[in-house]
Amino acid sequence: MFYRNASWKEINQSYQGEFILLGVADRPRLEMFLFVFVLACYLMTLLGNTTIIVVSRLDPHLHTPMYFFLSNLSFLDLCFTTSLGPQMLVNFWRKSKTITYGACVVELYISFALGSTECILLAVMAYDRYAAVCHPLPYAVLMNQSLCFTMAAVSWMSGFSTSVIETVMTVRLPRCGQNQVDHFFCEVPALLKLACVDTTLNEAVLFVSSVIFLVIPLGLIIISYGYIAASVLRIHSAEGRQKSFNTCASHLMVVSLFYGTAIFSYLQPPSNYSRDRGKMISLFYTFVTTMLNPLIYTLRNKEVQKALRRIMKIKNNEGQ
Repeated sequence: MFYRNASWKEINQSYQGEFILLGVADRPRLEMFLFVFVLACYLMTLLGNTTIIVVSRLDPHLHTPMYFFLSNLSFLDLCFTTSLGPQMLVNFWRKSKTITYGACVVELYISFALGSTECILLAVMAYDRYAAVCHPLPYAVLMNQSLCFTMAAVSWMSGFSTSVIETVMTVRLPRCGQNQVDHFFCEVPALLKLACVDTTLNEAVLFVSSVIFLVIPLGLIIISYGYIAASVLRIHSAEGRQKSFNTCASHLMVVSLFYGTAIFSYLQPPSNYSRDRGKMISLFYTFVTTMLNPLIYTLRNKEVQKALRRIMKIKNNEGQ
């Protein structure tokens, strides 16, 4: 491309006004389908995750480390979808697919920060399950309130701090006037494709970040569940094994959905970024996984179901 040989004057003329999010604007029928799909996922995400937060807060039986971290995950998913969903729905509906430069930077920063935070938080939740299954007697001492707050705080701070680096490095790249983002929202791989200079350093930093926030936490999760599996197999009663398995199955399903799509999106060079495949995978981990998380935890979790029934019973009694 001729941009590679652009002069410094041309390079410094990167457009700072607005970006055009192309999405699937060339396919109006698909765009309308995606509008309905994203709206449905977003509303279900709001309902499901809000329900988990409220139930975990109101029911004293759920004031445990597991539900503390689950509430963090639900709040994170609410923020994640809300940071992207409304703007995306507006762009699906209107002819003008623009987003201001400032809004794009905020969208890029928040979405990357929350995605990174979720990676660490899921690993923390795996450690919690390891402590509960493999060390049930000292579990309350191991997972005390102070440690839980510290682990949650580290998850949030690590995600938001690393996002500063990625966001600054991405938005500082000269684009030589290019402002058409071939995506539904402002995401690092899509924005790197607009650069008119060599992005090797950015790609290397993104790869290192992906290893730190995707590969390492996933490795720790696998190790945790290796110990959990060995501990469960030592349980003699089938009922005991089933109970231990049920406490971990929901988390494993969430991990598989999130890490599977995130690794596929970020552990590849942006130069290999597939136009349609990348966009659809981003939609999946942004809206589908956040919608399914509360369903997975509530449908498979008898404690949450009992808590819901208790709260509904109390509300019914108050209304009579």
